[in-house]
Amino acid sequence: MNDLVHNEERLKQLRERAKELIGQMTLEEKVYQTLYNAPAIERLGIASYNWWNEALHGVARAGTATVFPQAIGLAATFDEDFMEQIGDAVSTEARAKFNMQQEFGDHDIYKGLTFWAPNVNIFRDPRWGRGHETFGEDPYLTSRLGVRYIEGMQGHDEKYLKTAACAKHFAVHSGPEGMRHYFNAEVSKKDLYETYLPAFKACVQEGKVEAVMGAYNRTNGEPCCGSKTLLKDILRDEWGFEGHVTSDCWAIKDFYEGHNVTKNAEESVALAMNNGCDLNCGTLFVYLLDAVRDGLVKEERLDEALVNLFTTRMKLGVFDKADDNPYNKISYSVVDSPKMQELNLTAAKRCLTLLKNDQMLPLDKEKIHTIGVIGPNADNRMALVGNYEGTASRYVTVLEGLEDYAKEHPRADGEKMRIVYSEGCHLYKDRSSNLTQSRDRFAEVKGVCKESDVVVVCLGLDASLEGEEGDTGNEFSSGDKLDLRFPGLQNEVLEVAYESGKPVILLVLTGSAMDLTWADEHVNAIMQCWYPGAQGGNAIAQVLFGDACPEGRLPVTFYRTSEELPEFTDYSMEGRTYRYMKNKPLYPFGYGLSYTEFSLDNVKLSTQKVTPDGVEVTADVTNIGQMDGTQTVLVYVKAEREGTPNPQLKGIAKAALKKGETKTVHITLPEEAFGLCDDDGVKRVHQGSYTIYIGEKAAGTVVKD
Repeated sequence: MNDLVHNEERLKQLRERAKELIGQMTLEEKVYQTLYNAPAIERLGIASYNWWNEALHGVARAGTATVFPQAIGLAATFDEDFMEQIGDAVSTEARAKFNMQQEFGDHDIYKGLTFWAPNVNIFRDPRWGRGHETFGEDPYLTSRLGVRYIEGMQGHDEKYLKTAACAKHFAVHSGPEGMRHYFNAEVSKKDLYETYLPAFKACVQEGKVEAVMGAYNRTNGEPCCGSKTLLKDILRDEWGFEGHVTSDCWAIKDFYEGHNVTKNAEESVALAMNNGCDLNCGTLFVYLLDAVRDGLVKEERLDEALVNLFTTRMKLGVFDKADDNPYNKISYSVVDSPKMQELNLTAAKRCLTLLKNDQMLPLDKEKIHTIGVIGPNADNRMALVGNYEGTASRYVTVLEGLEDYAKEHPRADGEKMRIVYSEGCHLYKDRSSNLTQSRDRFAEVKGVCKESDVVVVCLGLDASLEGEEGDTGNEFSSGDKLDLRFPGLQNEVLEVAYESGKPVILLVLTGSAMDLTWADEHVNAIMQCWYPGAQGGNAIAQVLFGDACPEGRLPVTFYRTSEELPEFTDYSMEGRTYRYMKNKPLYPFGYGLSYTEFSLDNVKLSTQKVTPDGVEVTADVTNIGQMDGTQTVLVYVKAEREGTPNPQLKGIAKAALKKGETKTVHITLPEEAFGLCDDDGVKRVHQGSYTIYIGEKAAGTVVKD
């Protein structure tokens, strides 16, 4: 936990200092400080500052930086300690880049210390294009990873924030992308407090996140960036949030152009400011000049917003002497350094999630002469990075990773494995070259298969297909998926590879769940690679050949078909995610295979009753397989009464084990882990029995009197 956030006296001093500074400003100067590109006020010694910066999985959009796996891939590690380590690495590079940019007078967009990450929205529907920015479909997992990423980003100094993190998009936001500027997400209080708010609450109360960003849509009729319910009643009054609130970009314009809840720009900025939005990502807050003069906004409320904003800048130390702030000493040499690249490779290996393996993997290079690598994502750099990405000094695609591995790891007889390649098909079109006929690479696919001992097929998406509305073109549904099928001719390419009779390994590079029912029935192995970052190709090669053991778990459910899902626009949780679904999934939430085997013994509960101190679960985990590996121990709780959700994740432990090694894991379930929300959104631990599961195995039942 950042020590600064607990230093109440220091915070009080900073807010008083901010008030004194603001008291010297004219009304016009005040208004312009509420814009994301706040101008300098030279007479007061205030430099210009651009609030807009991104760090979803590395410092983004500002040149060279380590490009870690996309957030959904990091979530597949199920490791909150590792998530803080990643956040710390990102903020280290952020400070290094900021220090360099300041030295040369660069105050441009994407050059500040206020980062609009993490995205802790719940990935409730696999069709949502921005789901890969999140930590998955589960409120508990999202809470734990969000809190620890924030702590890594904000640091642990007693005087200064390392960077300022931001929890977004508040709240009840997960598509459809094409409707976000006018869509009203209708949600019950039960679903609101049980599913959509817990991660934000944890980020505010545990992570002490410095900023919260509102969403584009309305929630229950109120535009999120001007919602009294969300920004005042819940965020400030219920949770005690003390940081600043920013709008999403140009979202306030939607108040009157899309949502039609106000008549014009002046009314829109008044609604946002009066309900607690302090900063405008956009330009509409210039109308605050009129709103204050016309009596729609009190100048005292504008001052309050500025105190929130300048307190953040002061926490970052930008108004203090350089020598006072330890983060000013971070050198640019740390950016994209060998140490960062090694951490990135580790992250990529740890996020890979093995879904099927009929003993095909790991590959034995002594038995392989030629590997066929096929598919539109085999040599696609965009499929490594997802969106909101930085610029890597080198990108290693799947094809390049396997080629490099083959060169560096000759067989015992001295012969090097040969890699033969075909794009197979375009990512979504029916031909790869203009003027050709459809399926213009299929003969090549057959030829590659004929030459190969084993075939690696690389299918999926990239951010040109799934992502934010309008972000990179989004050829289909404004970044959302129409269904769960691979686009274009990709399924046909997989079938051609299968029909060759050669062993087939399917690598899926996507940020979301696809329909893998045919592949599950036919191919030899399937690995979900997510968007694995700039080192993705190296990581995939090492895991395929057994230099590393896969340990990723699914942070989302893999459904059999999108037809079983409720309407995309329906925000009720009924029938959605592992917590509420009734059908059997293809691959369940939390699923992931390993190359080794683990046993779970001596499972014990500290008590048979739910007490204010909770329940401790202990178990001995043993690696009984043939190689070192890491087991992820997941603990679920099920309330045994009618109308309650399926067993829900409430505890996680990671156990890295050498072959034959045993470790005892301890997972404490606090009393609130047994609580459920009633129709009013109030969380209660009801009387009755609760079954505790470790994975699918029942660990025992406890009772609440």
